[in-house]
Amino acid sequence: MSPIALESFPLRKLLPLPLSVKVFYGVGELAAAVPASLSAFFILYFFTTVAGLSPALAGGVLLFGRVWDAINDPLIGWLSDRTVSPLGRRYPWMLGGVIPLAICSVLLWVVPPFPTQMGVFAYYIVLSIFAFAAFTAVQLPYTALAAELSDDYDERTDLIGMKSAFSIGASILALAGAQVVFARVADPARQYALLGLLSASLALVVIGICVGGTYRRYWQVQRGRPLLSGDGAPPALLHQLRTVFRNGAFRQVLGLYLCGWMSVQVTAAMLPYFVGAWMGLPATHFAQMALAVQGTAIAMLWVWDWVAKRTGKRTVFLMGAPLAAVALAGLATVQPGQVIWMYTLGVIAGMGVATLYVVPFAMLPDVIDLDELNTGLRREGLYFSSLVFLQKLGLALALFISGQILSITGYVATANTQPAAALSAIRLLIGPLPAVLLAGGLWFCYRYPISRDRHQQILLALQTRRQQRLEDQSVVGSDSSIAEP
Repeated sequence: MSPIALESFPLRKLLPLPLSVKVFYGVGELAAAVPASLSAFFILYFFTTVAGLSPALAGGVLLFGRVWDAINDPLIGWLSDRTVSPLGRRYPWMLGGVIPLAICSVLLWVVPPFPTQMGVFAYYIVLSIFAFAAFTAVQLPYTALAAELSDDYDERTDLIGMKSAFSIGASILALAGAQVVFARVADPARQYALLGLLSASLALVVIGICVGGTYRRYWQVQRGRPLLSGDGAPPALLHQLRTVFRNGAFRQVLGLYLCGWMSVQVTAAMLPYFVGAWMGLPATHFAQMALAVQGTAIAMLWVWDWVAKRTGKRTVFLMGAPLAAVALAGLATVQPGQVIWMYTLGVIAGMGVATLYVVPFAMLPDVIDLDELNTGLRREGLYFSSLVFLQKLGLALALFISGQILSITGYVATANTQPAAALSAIRLLIGPLPAVLLAGGLWFCYRYPISRDRHQQILLALQTRRQQRLEDQSVVGSDSSIAEP
């Protein structure tokens, strides 16, 4: 379609996205992010130290859950795209999934009364089937809402920035809550059970707040969009997945996110071991180090949002990720006693890590617009399911790899002194390996093709197509009403 033809169709204007909607959307992130943060920081330690699993079996539980996610993530994404209800496509999944998510969040931190490691292993394997499905049913439709609350390039960045702020805030909340619980409850099993109960209660509340606060805006945007079904009946799931992965811009976002998220999660998984086994510091320093990284990241979100509105999403990651890579690589140089240097590198890493929370999810709605232009289908669920799956896969791979390497190098949870091989592995995993992964993410980001100007062209073309579809559907509806007796 020629540019002249596109200019005759001005973009449909909505009122600017209110701050209240951005906040209500961001609040919903706590439902999944608090349980996920507790898992990222504590689950490997809980499995090996409290539940009594070997590092290899603990990593196996987490990897099994991600293999299951390879099935349920795209399935739930596909089903949510096809959902037709008075509440829309996403809200029924969020409201229906939060109750089983809350139940599983409690049961995950309960040590089953089985006498053998294999019995405990089997308990967590079965539980992971339900837990990961419930997690997906809430997190994926919630995340997809970002593409349905606004079409604007910068407003979407604002939405994802708010989501990211609450995501990082969830990490801080999880760490702060853990500090309070650990200080007041002596028994380790009761400590983690209480954390699970608190995170479950929070999830139930915040999903209700999110749905109530975004519902009106969602329908305001949907009124300007026609019912999309492509050129015929919607293709089958496997066919749709194949077409989704043929989208070159989407492949770059996937590569960027998988490399970046794995780097952060390997560091998070190794942090308790690095602080305790290598630095010889008490457990309070682990929480304080994590808070230094996350606190810096949440403060930098507003800085990076300002930069993104004046440059672009791609530029922000190319500026921020090298800071994180250099800081993480530097952690391998920290020696016992260099506590200030450790915290300094944590702050620098947090400045760069902030871009990883924002950029991939802010890019994805623009990729979805390009897909609609090419296919006539609106498939937020499938696209976000792939990214959410990679988020969980990155966490599982990070924990699985970390657990296997610790096991191979002779790490013993109950030992006061660890073997030299285990200490070397901890130093490698805390920084140099994540830095290499971040370098891979930078390569994918450099190849990402959708700039601000390119997205504006995509929206102009979509507006033309949507206007025509709305007119066609209006004509069909009028004809049907005339034909009624």
